[in-house]
Amino acid sequence: MDWNEMRGSEKDQHLPKLLQFKCCNQARKRIHTGERPHKCGECGKSFSRSSSLIEHRRNHTGERHYKCGECGRSFRSSFNLTQHQNIHTGEKPYKCGECGKSFSHSSSLIVHRTIHTREKPYKCSECGKGFRISSSLLLHQRIHRERPFHCPDCGQGFKQNSTLVRHQHMHSRERPCECPQCGKSFSQGSALTQQQERHL
Repeated sequence: MDWNEMRGSEKDQHLPKLLQFKCCNQARKRIHTGERPHKCGECGKSFSRSSSLIEHRRNHTGERHYKCGECGRSFRSSFNLTQHQNIHTGEKPYKCGECGKSFSHSSSLIVHRTIHTREKPYKCSECGKGFRISSSLLLHQRIHRERPFHCPDCGQGFKQNSTLVRHQHMHSRERPCECPQCGKSFSQGSALTQQQERHL
């Protein structure tokens, strides 16, 4: 039946479906055109769908409307809740095309793929060293700006735990580095190397 031939009550019945179809069509068109008319007033990020903006705003407000029925944990988006629920169900829908290993989270698959590509997208701005995951980069960056490993005996700070361990040998009088030629022991590997050079 043609729209023009429909009576008022019939039009009222079909109108919500037509409006919904029109909205969906507009959103689909935006995907192809790249248009993003829905802008976040907080950070300026833009979205093609108003629903995406609403979900994004929760990052700023801290709202978590999606609650897991299994453990009670709350999430900002339905997508995050669905991924979380895979933990409870044991479902691993994200499969690596290279080796077949499966994951419960899409982000875990993304990190895993870097094993095959040997890609290290997270680069340290200080020294240029690359890392597969952002958390490893953050941990590494502490080396450049902090000395988080402190000696309990003298309080001296070190950038790396291995350096602290070597330093502690000095306090304990421990000499774990033994010269195979003469049997003399040293607290640090550098002193052992010097001793070995004397034997040459």
